[in-house]
Amino acid sequence: MAAHSLDSADLAPAWLEIPADPNDLAPGLWPANTTRAADGRLSLAGIPVDELAATYGSPLYVIDEADFRGRAARTRAAFDSETARIGTSAKVYYAAKAFLSADIARWVAEEGLYVDVCSGGELALALAAGIPAARLGLHGNNKSLAEIDRAVGAGIGAIVLDSLQEIDRVADAAARHGVVQNVRLRVNSGVHADTHDFLATSHEDQKFGITRADAPAAVAKIRARGELKFLGLHCHIGSQIFGSAGFGESAARMLELHRDLLAGGDIPELNLGGGFGIAYTRADDPAEIETLAADIADQVATEAVRLGIAVPVLAFEPGRYISGPTTMSLYEVGTTKDVSVALPEGGTAIRRYLSVDGGMSDNARPALYGAQYSARMTNRVSAAAPALSRVAGKHCESGDIVVYNEYLPADVVPGDRIAVPATGAYCWSLASNYNFLGRPAVVAVLNGESRLLVRGETETELLARDAGLDKK
Repeated sequence: MAAHSLDSADLAPAWLEIPADPNDLAPGLWPANTTRAADGRLSLAGIPVDELAATYGSPLYVIDEADFRGRAARTRAAFDSETARIGTSAKVYYAAKAFLSADIARWVAEEGLYVDVCSGGELALALAAGIPAARLGLHGNNKSLAEIDRAVGAGIGAIVLDSLQEIDRVADAAARHGVVQNVRLRVNSGVHADTHDFLATSHEDQKFGITRADAPAAVAKIRARGELKFLGLHCHIGSQIFGSAGFGESAARMLELHRDLLAGGDIPELNLGGGFGIAYTRADDPAEIETLAADIADQVATEAVRLGIAVPVLAFEPGRYISGPTTMSLYEVGTTKDVSVALPEGGTAIRRYLSVDGGMSDNARPALYGAQYSARMTNRVSAAAPALSRVAGKHCESGDIVVYNEYLPADVVPGDRIAVPATGAYCWSLASNYNFLGRPAVVAVLNGESRLLVRGETETELLARDAGLDKK
């Protein structure tokens, strides 16, 4: 078999179709205010993104502020509406681990959401940003004594207890500060989310929470400590979940436990966690938040009737759904390389490698999970045929891939810029200084104006941390 041309599909995954136009912007993947100008340049909120990269540096995270705020408000409205329909109310926490900065914390608070933090650092940032402690919740499977004490002393709204040891640790902190601390108990419902194994967090063989069998004794221990107020159970079945079936089954199991525990006292809430998925490629088809909220509410109401109990206040913790689609990452192409790959049936096909000025230090998800992303050229449009391309990073790792498979114009050359959409969750927050690269800046755009949210790190700042250099 003869070698194939650059637009060969032999190496492409089955879900990746050859586009009629490798410049088009797939609906649902890009921030809401993304457009292409008449000159072919990609713009966000009226600003050519190449101008942003020139101003703030590359790589660069760019957030559509209106889209972010809109998704936060839309999420809260969906759960408010659907829980009211079944006779209760909702608490919506933004999962700060997805992405957190001072401005992000303020945006979600201004849109009426609570904020969920899972470390002392996230707590410190939220408090420094002016978020009232009562609007915060603290997660974590190994909270330090100092983190617990700081949270209780600040007046945090709720702490999720993740182990039996934490019951006394939190109660003792509350006693020292002379307060009664609201707590939830994280319980594994046993429902396995239809997602990557590393992202499924509610099976028993993992580090989070306790089993349903152990929950009654844990709740009795909580209730025995007068310094604690038991708000209810908490569960989380995983991340990047497209439908509502797993949430419904998990809710049913948790409501059964909730009913059994009512014999020992009032339980005002049930936290069903987060994990609502988004689209990273054209093949992804996640449910909209209004559909998920309606389906979950229906399943909770049906189960409550079956069990003969009132529907508790329902809490949710979306992060990715709010932040993910609102952001794109910008890169500059440094080198291009055509690699001949042997095919199992014989012959070869060509994969084009486009190496950019970032990589796994600013987006570790492809290396961690094999996560798939999309990409488009930003500085121009091209009439060239689509070529199967792999966007690679600049790190000394063969697994340093930004986008595994995408059709981009065959004439992409060094100096062209590439944008990767849907990088607003678990990208900047997982960023590192591998190979001594500074973490990128984060910029927000709104109504034709940009502003810096997080400064990019410089080599000077990285070197300043090395105590060995003080000896010169």
